[in-house]
Amino acid sequence: MKPKILFVVESMGGGVFTYIYSLANRLSNNYEIFIIYNTREETPANYKEYFNKNINLIQLNSFTRKLNLFNDLRSLIKIKKIEHCIKPDIIHLHSSKAGALGRLAFFNYKVPVFYTPHGYSFLISNIGPLKRKIYYFIEYVLSKMGATTIACSRGEYDISLKFSKNSLEIDNGIDINEIHTMPIDNQNKTRKIYTLGRITNQKDPKTFNDIALKLPDSEFYWIGSGELKHELTAPNIKIINWLPKNDALEIANKADIFLLTSKWEGLSISLLESMYMKKLCVVSNIPENKCVITNGFNGYTCSTIEEYVKAINTSNSNYDRCTLQAHDDVINNYTLEYAARLYSACYQASMLTS
Repeated sequence: MKPKILFVVESMGGGVFTYIYSLANRLSNNYEIFIIYNTREETPANYKEYFNKNINLIQLNSFTRKLNLFNDLRSLIKIKKIEHCIKPDIIHLHSSKAGALGRLAFFNYKVPVFYTPHGYSFLISNIGPLKRKIYYFIEYVLSKMGATTIACSRGEYDISLKFSKNSLEIDNGIDINEIHTMPIDNQNKTRKIYTLGRITNQKDPKTFNDIALKLPDSEFYWIGSGELKHELTAPNIKIINWLPKNDALEIANKADIFLLTSKWEGLSISLLESMYMKKLCVVSNIPENKCVITNGFNGYTCSTIEEYVKAINTSNSNYDRCTLQAHDDVINNYTLEYAARLYSACYQASMLTS
C-alpha cells in the first residue's frame, strides 16, 4: 500500500502551480497524492489536465489569498476534516497562507508536517512596515509549532534559519522533458526580451517599463496579466495574457533575453526554464536570484536601470558562454527529477522516525 501525502496549497497559480503539478506527478508513482487547493486568476482553465489521473484534487473555495477571519476559520476546519478522512502519512504545506492555517491545524501532529513558503509574505515590499512586522511575527510564532521548513532556495533557507533550526533546503527544479529548445535566428532581427508572471508589485513592472523606454529598438513581451498592467506603457512592450504552458514556452523560445525585475521571489520557475532554454538571463539583484545567477558568468544581476541596460547592451559578447553555462547549471542542480528524489528521501526518513 502506497504512503499517502497531503499537499495543502492556496497559491495554485504561476510558478507554484507549475511546481506543484510537476512534483505531484513525479511522486505519484510511489505515493498516493491528495491536494487541497483553490484556484487563482492565473490558474489555467484546464488545470486538472496537468495532473496525473491518480492524483486526488480537492478544491476548497473558502481558501483565499487575502486575510479573512471567517473564510480562514472555515478553511482551517475543513482542512482538518479532510485530513481526518484521508489519514495521510505526510502533510506538506505550500505557500505562506497554507503554511499559516496548516501549522495551526496540525500543531504538534502525529504525522510529519512540512512547510515550503515559496517566498515569505513579510518580504512583500508594497505593504506598510507595520504589516510586514506582523507577518514576520506570525512566521516566528508558527515556526515553533513543530513543522519542518523545506526552503525552495538558498536565500529562503537562510531566512528560515532565523526562525528555526528545523529547516532543510531543497531547491526548486523544472521538468526538462516538458521544455523543447530551438535555435534563434540571429540574422536581421530585432532583439526580443521577455518575462513571464503576474503584473504585480512583486515583479516590478515599473522597472521593466523604464528599461523598455531606454531600449526603444528592442521588443519587450510580458506574458501574464495583473492589477498593475497600466504601468506597462512603453510603446515597445506587448502584453500577452495568460497562455497554456506550451504556448508561453513557444513565445519564450523565440526570444533572446529573459528579464526578471522582481523585488522578491522564492526561486523563480520561469528563470530556471529560461536558463535551460539557453536564454540570456538578466535579473534583479535579490538573494534568491543571486543563488542561481552569478553576474557575468551565467547571466547578469542588476540593481539599477543603468545596470540592466548595460547588461542587455553588452550581452552579445558573452551570450553563448553565459547561456551554455546557465543551461548546464540547471541540468546539474535544478531538475525536477533531482528535487523529487530529495523530497522522497526526506519523506521516507520522516516516516521512519515519526
